[in-house]
Amino acid sequence: MLSVSIGTVVWSSIAFLIVLFLLAKLAWKPILASIKEREESIDDALKSASKAREEMANLTKSNEALLNEARAERDAMLKDARETKDTIIAESKDRAEVEYNKILSSAQDAIRQEKSAAIAEIKEQVATLSIEIAERVIREELKSDEKQKQLIDKYLQDAKLN
Repeated sequence: MLSVSIGTVVWSSIAFLIVLFLLAKLAWKPILASIKEREESIDDALKSASKAREEMANLTKSNEALLNEARAERDAMLKDARETKDTIIAESKDRAEVEYNKILSSAQDAIRQEKSAAIAEIKEQVATLSIEIAERVIREELKSDEKQKQLIDKYLQDAKLN
């Protein structure tokens, strides 16, 4: 088995050349075409991946811009909401203060009226009591004629002084 004979080498070479010729005529072009096709598909896949990467970068930029815009809009809405809240609170405080002042003024007026009414009633009672007391005192003092004359003279002297 280890010996080499020339006939075997020649027939092996002829068989090899025939197989090589058949492969070159029949299989070589389809193999090269499939390799070329494979190469083109890999190239297309790389181009598609590059294009997809670029589109992804553009989408990322677009998404980032949209996010920034949404954040800015949210911040503006929050600022508006805070301003509205502050305005409502200030208006409520102002209305409450006006209402407080109105109620306080009304209460003070009511107190003044009640006080005036109470003072008027007290004056009326004092006047009534004074008249009753004066009437009783005068009745006692005017029982005699002498006391009546003295009282009249006194009132006349007081009247001339004024």
